[in-house]
Amino acid sequence: MTRHRKHSAFWKTFSKPTWIALLTAAGLFAALLGDGAWDVLSWVGLGIPAWLSIKGLMMRRRGCG
Repeated sequence: MTRHRKHSAFWKTFSKPTWIALLTAAGLFAALLGDGAWDVLSWVGLGIPAWLSIKGLMMRRRGCG
């Protein structure tokens, strides 16, 4: 039972950063692959993590988080 709680706490803590890292890696990989749709995918893959970072910093400055 203790192991299940530890496992749950681990994923609760690291699930969002893991998804952000995977999205960033996919965006970087797409930027290397080609033009056209790959460029759109790379902009999305790199833009969402940047937007989330700026949003987090702005919330932190306001004292909301």
